[in-house]
Amino acid sequence: MIPTFKDENGFARSDVTLANWRTAPFSRWAFHNVRDLVPTAAFESRRPEPEEALDSCDRLDARLKTEIEGAATIRAYLEKAQTDGFLVMRGGRVVLEHYAPHSGVNARHIVFSISKSLTALLSGILEAEGAIDPDRPVSHYLPEAKGGAYGDSRYRDVLDMRISLDFEEAYLDPKSAFARYRRAMLWNPPMPGETPETLAAFLLTLKKGDGPHGGPFSYASPNSDLLGTIIERVTGARFSDLFEALVWQPLGARNGGYITVDAIGTPRTAGGMCVTARDLARIGELIRTGGAVGGRQIVPEAWIADMTQNGDRQAWQEGRNVDLPNGRYRSQWYQSGEADGAYCAIGIHGQWLYVDPSTETVIVKLSSQDDPLGDEDNHDIFTFFRTLCRMDL
Repeated sequence: MIPTFKDENGFARSDVTLANWRTAPFSRWAFHNVRDLVPTAAFESRRPEPEEALDSCDRLDARLKTEIEGAATIRAYLEKAQTDGFLVMRGGRVVLEHYAPHSGVNARHIVFSISKSLTALLSGILEAEGAIDPDRPVSHYLPEAKGGAYGDSRYRDVLDMRISLDFEEAYLDPKSAFARYRRAMLWNPPMPGETPETLAAFLLTLKKGDGPHGGPFSYASPNSDLLGTIIERVTGARFSDLFEALVWQPLGARNGGYITVDAIGTPRTAGGMCVTARDLARIGELIRTGGAVGGRQIVPEAWIADMTQNGDRQAWQEGRNVDLPNGRYRSQWYQSGEADGAYCAIGIHGQWLYVDPSTETVIVKLSSQDDPLGDEDNHDIFTFFRTLCRMDL
């Protein structure tokens, strides 16, 4: 008998809608199949991985018991954390990998706000080419931004999330400005009688907060969507085409990826990228090794040094939203501020790209967690990552 969609997933395809695709159980399928729900633009690569994953959780489970209090096994920890795909790379080689039954090596998965960090790589390349100057005002690139929240801000303030913005990331409030934002990006169904709004138009309606720009760290996803809008404006090219040509293809990615777009094709650079775990790990390894692959410099080494070493500690302390007490934030990446020099990119619902240069370790965790912010408030995830980094894998 040919299996039906419902047999495999426990629900029918018609049960998955824009109103529920980020909730359980539908997210386990939807996070791998976003393009079936939202318009997308692709960045291509045509060399899929061998299907077999390197699943070595069992080999390490006995040792984990003594390393992490309360975690019986690696596999149990990953399952509890609703993990779809998990990968550890050490010295450029995959040493641990695990996928849930509904996932796999070649399964692309939405990475949510890790998209911000990937967008910043493209921004860094364009900075080196002279197309973008971080110290210029946003209005230099988008004259129509004058009069709105971003009218007197610098591009650098946007990169570092130091924009004074009258906006709250209220993920679970259906009546908030954030819900309107998600409707503009086509992630939520339209409201009855509401005039459709594009993502770029929404960004221009935002109001400035009470304080000046350049103050405390203040996480706001619209900032990162603004980056994508500016990148397309200054280059005259589609974001997906630029990312493919300047990052994805030179990286040697094995699978193509894609990014969600709005009704007129504006890219959702704050959260819409969908890639495989292994290709995301290749991004982490690219940054860890200085931005070059096969002798070709892809991301400027000076930009990586600035990203990993700079960032205002006081600004972070005044506004941090992630459990990194000594941390910093620079160019859309989180810095641990610890002796190991670890840095990471984070997405809601349990998406992680974690790099520990001191042990040459890259960790990827792709998930479909029910709570959008569960991991970000959970110190255990950092304990888990740091323990793996210290282990002889």
